[in-house]
Amino acid sequence: MSAYIFDAVRTPRGKGKLDGALASVKPVDLLALTFKAIRDRNNLNTDLVEDAIIGCVSPVKDQGANIAKAAAIEAGYSETTAGVQVNRFCASGLEAINMAAAYVGSGNADLLVAGGLESMSRVPIASDGGPMYDDRDFIMKHGLVPQGISADLIASKYGYNRTQLDEFAARSHAKADKAWNEGRFAKSVISVNDADGNSLLDRDQMIRPGTTAEGLLKLNPAFIKLGEMGFDMLALKKYPEVGTINHVHHAGNSSAIVDGAALTLIGTKEAGAAQGLKPRARIRSMALTGTEPTIMLLGPAPVTRKALKKAGMEIGDIDLIEVNEAFAAVVLRFMEDLGIDESNINVNGGAIAMGHPLGATGAMLMGILIDELERQDKQTGLVTLCVGGGMGIATIIERV
Repeated sequence: MSAYIFDAVRTPRGKGKLDGALASVKPVDLLALTFKAIRDRNNLNTDLVEDAIIGCVSPVKDQGANIAKAAAIEAGYSETTAGVQVNRFCASGLEAINMAAAYVGSGNADLLVAGGLESMSRVPIASDGGPMYDDRDFIMKHGLVPQGISADLIASKYGYNRTQLDEFAARSHAKADKAWNEGRFAKSVISVNDADGNSLLDRDQMIRPGTTAEGLLKLNPAFIKLGEMGFDMLALKKYPEVGTINHVHHAGNSSAIVDGAALTLIGTKEAGAAQGLKPRARIRSMALTGTEPTIMLLGPAPVTRKALKKAGMEIGDIDLIEVNEAFAAVVLRFMEDLGIDESNINVNGGAIAMGHPLGATGAMLMGILIDELERQDKQTGLVTLCVGGGMGIATIIERV
């Protein structure tokens, strides 16, 4: 049985600091906005929404204790709508979508909402602790390093220099600015307002029009001090052939820290038809993979190959690709590994320009992809993300 996506919405992405536009908004309220939008846009009878599956990477403090069910309650969904919070690090939002699709595909659910949330201004990354963040013995035993070190290791191992990374970052900002100015996100982005109805944010906050590679060159590398703390040595113990780690990533060519939420409506074609919903896309295949945990961020290429094989497709069959811009080197390596160019990748910019609200990003990318397939009248698309701890995730869709 196929799973269909009927709609997708997201908030704008606000700067993930205390002075960010969304920092005053409680996570449950931010996520509930997307629940309300999905319901109201589709005249949805929430008695029929069986579950809400929500990705969240730091599920503690005011975005903990099952934020999925809390948001369903806050949004006024039926008491029969369940909720579950999931964490697959940066892939959590797409994992939520894939879990919903699996429920539908197995015949165990007919209609669900799935997406993600991260309020990084209120709950900083790593707030939940755990062995990968806090356990020195575990970290040293398995050679785990911060993601910025992993990104610099990729750049060093595969020969990506600072100019290449900064040029890619500048293009991300230019594409995102153009997309906003042309209204490409208007179909799916919902404004976040205060209690008096005044808009707090109606556009992704971190885009910097006019960004150039020359301007980015003024920024200092961000991960030198971490490297000097012993993480470079730890990484080189696994990859001695690299010799020296060149620290080439910085705030301008890495994903921005932001707040945001996103939600999709997923179900069987029959369940949608019963509520007058028209499918926008069908999920054609899904895949996961683990990767070596020190270099960590190389998952998009191998997991894409798995998803393509499951779908009986080749990379040339994919019209548009959204690959998360966690760091510039991640996308450059993805393209080189698969032998493709940038022409159909992140055509509206990515997380370097707009930000990476960890648990929500995968769901945001799915909505952006569907909108862009419709805008360009194209048929097939891929969403893929690298994942902390050494993983990759990919989902292939086709327009209905």
